[in-house]
Amino acid sequence: MTSMAPTRAPAHAQTQKQTLAQKLIARASGRERVSVGEIVTCGVDLAMFHDSSGPRRLKPMLEELGAQIWDRSRVVLVMDHYVPERDDDSRRIVRIARDWARDQQLPHVYDSQGICHVVVPQHGHIRPGMLCVGGDSHSPTGGAFGAYMFGIGSTEMLGVMVTGEIWLRVPETIRMWWDGALPAGVTAKDMMLHMIGRFGMNGGRYQAVEFAGPAVVALSMQERMTLSNMSAELGAQAGLIAPDATTAEFLAGAGAPPVDMAPWFTDEGAALSDHRFDASTLEPYVAAPHSPANAHGVSRYVGTPVDVAYIGACTGAKLDDLRAAAQVLRGHKVASGIRLIVAPASIRDQEAAREEGVLQVLMDAGAELFPTACGACSGYGDPMGDDVTVISTTARNFKGRMGSPSAQVYLGSPYTVAAAALRGCVTDPREVLA
Repeated sequence: MTSMAPTRAPAHAQTQKQTLAQKLIARASGRERVSVGEIVTCGVDLAMFHDSSGPRRLKPMLEELGAQIWDRSRVVLVMDHYVPERDDDSRRIVRIARDWARDQQLPHVYDSQGICHVVVPQHGHIRPGMLCVGGDSHSPTGGAFGAYMFGIGSTEMLGVMVTGEIWLRVPETIRMWWDGALPAGVTAKDMMLHMIGRFGMNGGRYQAVEFAGPAVVALSMQERMTLSNMSAELGAQAGLIAPDATTAEFLAGAGAPPVDMAPWFTDEGAALSDHRFDASTLEPYVAAPHSPANAHGVSRYVGTPVDVAYIGACTGAKLDDLRAAAQVLRGHKVASGIRLIVAPASIRDQEAAREEGVLQVLMDAGAELFPTACGACSGYGDPMGDDVTVISTTARNFKGRMGSPSAQVYLGSPYTVAAAALRGCVTDPREVLA
């Protein structure tokens, strides 16, 4: 696996050529073009938040200001963090969200339908050319659709709710160009863990990261979403992928109105930092406790015993992810004493997996089906237990992230997690798929 030194366009080209990030921000700010480092005010096309980040924080602040929501049609609320309600505290949080949504007559509310970063695009809300904000750190997922989307805190969201605008500093673009084709059993999750392991969790420097090249173009829409989602772990503000026919097909299936995707690409010669990789040489990757940046090829960890295999979260339990796990587990049983937990990312993906027989394969292998919600990834629900070793498809493995601070959490792709469930230890999934 190689990465070439960053390259930059000549200075004279910087005033003419625009990156995808610059084009998206220019449109949102009503400008022909913008320059890196400029501070601009942008109109927001979509504001998304969930039961944890939204009403329980925004409602009292809006009431204190005596302010109203600027445009309800541009607001999406998803109940995904504290559902299903397990205690009085979660019931209170979810009740606030439901009551507020009813009182505000919000037209776009998804209650217990799955994780926001999967549900919102599945309903066609995120489209090329948009500028969107989300009340969650994994909001850069929207960048997979050629939209500029990033996460913000509650105070910033209050400003958006009242004005419909947000300011930002035009970022540099760091392009991750992937040549070649991914081998069987290697996924976007492995690409991401490799990049995070190489550049670290601050490698994106809160700039715009753009994923491009033949290996990226070949990815399914859901795999692209994994890249953009985990640009948060790379430290980027946004994780962008230029829209194409794959994007259009997904959005048509989501019922989104037709969108002109032609303008949304990085101009040849635009100023950016360029890193190049060869997908054909990539092996499955695993991140060891307690950081996604502690990532290396699976061969380093092969044989590490595990107690729990968790297939869940917005970055690891979409339909494509469930299919990958089923490919490993079809006709097999998980190892004795191993707990395999499957928490699909959305009701829509869960039902599609059921119709395809994918869900039955996982259940036949010994999987426990958990609710379609953020669940263990957000530290909610049943903790994994003390002193257990977990291998998970989630995006983060910080100490205490999945409950007990004594739990050791490894990260991998659905192939890798399913292979570990099958063998009872970290396993190269290509051995099982061969």
